[in-house]
Amino acid sequence: MTADTAGQAADARRAEFRYGAVFVLTLALLVFVTVAPAGNATRAIVCGLEGSALLVVVATSRERRAVRNARARGLGVAAAVVVGAIALGALPLPVVLATNGLLTVGILVALVGGLLRLVRLHGVTLQVVAGALTIYVLTGLIFAWLVSLVAEIGDGSYFARGGDASQGERVYYSFTVLTTTGFGDLTAATPAGHALAVVEMLVGQLYLVTVIGVIVGDFAGRSRA
Repeated sequence: MTADTAGQAADARRAEFRYGAVFVLTLALLVFVTVAPAGNATRAIVCGLEGSALLVVVATSRERRAVRNARARGLGVAAAVVVGAIALGALPLPVVLATNGLLTVGILVALVGGLLRLVRLHGVTLQVVAGALTIYVLTGLIFAWLVSLVAEIGDGSYFARGGDASQGERVYYSFTVLTTTGFGDLTAATPAGHALAVVEMLVGQLYLVTVIGVIVGDFAGRSRA
């Protein structure tokens, strides 16, 4: 192995798949968006956390170093501009909601692609488990964004108690549906809300018993071997 080849291999190992970090950032995003008060500063921090998670996924992919660096720089500059615009109130709320939704979907898509490559290369590792759990959390956040979208464009109140609730309450509601906890303090009042809740419950349970179940079982088997 030449020095250049060895250097490239070492660089690839250092940059390879940091999905544990993405999981931590996603959990921080979930907690923050649930408890933080509404406002431009909160929306800017949410966008910053989403951009950071996407940046980690992109920067630690298996692409060539030049490609990773170029994408990371471009994403970092774009995220900084958007976060600044949101903090200053330069973007209307529908645009901010759309940006948050697109960033969350972007993280999910990039993560799925990276996980498939990682499994092909190394099988089920701790990073794969972290990535799979991150997808579960992102699913709840995406459905919370869909609830916000339906509430914004729909007629009447989204929830049976009246009103459309805050963003934090929508996230809370989304995860009670995803996990089929069903506390009952927030329930959808519209046919569209009912349909969205049914789909989210099915997606959440099917993902847990299939994808998470298989991945954790395979990881446990590899650990015992």
